[in-house]
Parts: sequence; C-alpha cells; structure tokens
Amino acid sequence: MNDNYGEQIKSYRIKLGLTQSQVAAEMNVTPGYISNVENGRTAMSLRFLIYYARIMGITLDELVGNLEPQYASTALDNALMAEISKMNDAEKENLLKTIKIWK
Repeated sequence: MNDNYGEQIKSYRIKLGLTQSQVAAEMNVTPGYISNVENGRTAMSLRFLIYYARIMGITLDELVGNLEPQYASTALDNALMAEISKMNDAEKENLLKTIKIWK
C-alpha cells in the first residue's frame, strides 16, 4: 500500500463523522486496531477492507483505487468494459463515434 494508506482510511471515517470506536464496533475489532491502521502500524486484510468499504458506503474498487493510484486505472478500465459489454452493436458504434469526436 502507499504511504497515505492510514491517512486515507482515516479521512473516510472523518468524512462520515464516525469515531474510531464506532468503526471498530461495526467491524468487530478494537479501537486500537483502527488507530494502528490509521497511523500506519497495521495494514487491513482484504476481509477488513471489504467491511470498511461497506461501512463507508463505497465500493472496494473505489477504496483500493484511492489507496493505490495504479489500481484506479485498472478499475476504471474494468468498469468501462463491463458497461460496453452490455451494449448492442449499434450502441457500440455510437460510442466509438463519440470517442473519436472527443479526441
């Protein structure tokens, strides 16, 4: 994880007006664990990152993309491909024309 991992985790908590104790209770961990994560002494496991994202009302992709900038590109590409795969051929043609106009 990047150097701002704990700071970013903390910023999500603060934006929602939650205390470390409230987040800890939701995640069934101690407030000390949350403090250690926020201060960069402990990294969350994937399971806890998923729980944390749910508590914050964001997707895991949003959380990880914000924590790891190089992941954000991959997450964006995956989201675009998922939406494109739902389109019929005519919609794909229109999208391609639109993209060419933007260039």
